[in-house]
Amino acid sequence: MPRIVLIGVGMRNYNSNKRILVTGGAGFLGSHLIDRLIARGDEVVCVDNYFTGNKKNITHLLNHPNFELIRHDVTFPLYIEVDQIYNLACPASPVHYQHDPVQTTKTSVHGAINMLGLAKRIRARIFQASTSEVYGDPVVHPQVESYWGNVNPIGPRSCYDEGKRCAETLFFDYHRQHKLDIRVARIFNTYGPRMHPNDGRVVSNFIVQALKGEDITIFGEGLQTRSFCYVDDLIDGFIRFMDVPAGEHGMPGFPGPINLGNPVEFTMIELAQLVIKLTNSKSKLVHMPLPADDPMQRKPDITLAKQHLQWEPKVQLDTGLSKTIQYFDTLLSE
Repeated sequence: MPRIVLIGVGMRNYNSNKRILVTGGAGFLGSHLIDRLIARGDEVVCVDNYFTGNKKNITHLLNHPNFELIRHDVTFPLYIEVDQIYNLACPASPVHYQHDPVQTTKTSVHGAINMLGLAKRIRARIFQASTSEVYGDPVVHPQVESYWGNVNPIGPRSCYDEGKRCAETLFFDYHRQHKLDIRVARIFNTYGPRMHPNDGRVVSNFIVQALKGEDITIFGEGLQTRSFCYVDDLIDGFIRFMDVPAGEHGMPGFPGPINLGNPVEFTMIELAQLVIKLTNSKSKLVHMPLPADDPMQRKPDITLAKQHLQWEPKVQLDTGLSKTIQYFDTLLSE
């Protein structure tokens, strides 16, 4: 029988392997992270309320002795004993986070408060999955961590952008005030298997449209740029960041923020043409008006990630897209 825990209160793990809490663990990034942690021998407690997460992403782990599952909303406190916390819980695509913008902000802010309170109580190292959206529509290119951003605080994307910015504030206040060992990563566009087919993101949109032989939707002229990081590379960055040792005399280690993403830029037109080529599709490109506050360019400066984590992406876009296309092809044929 799978171990499904409804109220997670346990003993602290004193074995060599870590006991790790992953919020949003049934989601795209969370499920890949859990796979990697389980594979290296850690015990993992997965927390998800399944708003955007999918139980199918973690079904293969339900009978694993090092895996536990808690159905829980992080806007409510959680009491559990773990060594590390990865806070990934939050809808991350416009289609999902604009569905209930108030709840999106609550998830970022209340979720951060609850996970930070937990980390403070048990003195656990805690990772915050922040986002490149904290830079808004940037006027600095590429984006460096010292850039404060250009964000509309009252627009339709603000529930996500400002929620994540507030979460960063909370993390650094807990770090300064309570000496909490935090790790804040700003995640740029990421793609790969287990993406939601209807999340409205450009990679999943293009692939699904191409596989169905539908017209591929380009917003605006298609000259806006994004940098696409394959999920395996990103998860490697997460784990490297969390594994950076604490400072001397029990002081916290390097807190970030740190950009994690692929610094190679592509226009939307270039991405669409590559997807059509790799799917051998007869889809045509159609242009639609740009959504409100959609950034025109996005590219990370990953100097800090190279310096502190010895990390940079390795998977080329065509290789990663081929794996993602294979996943969606199988999904659509079910």
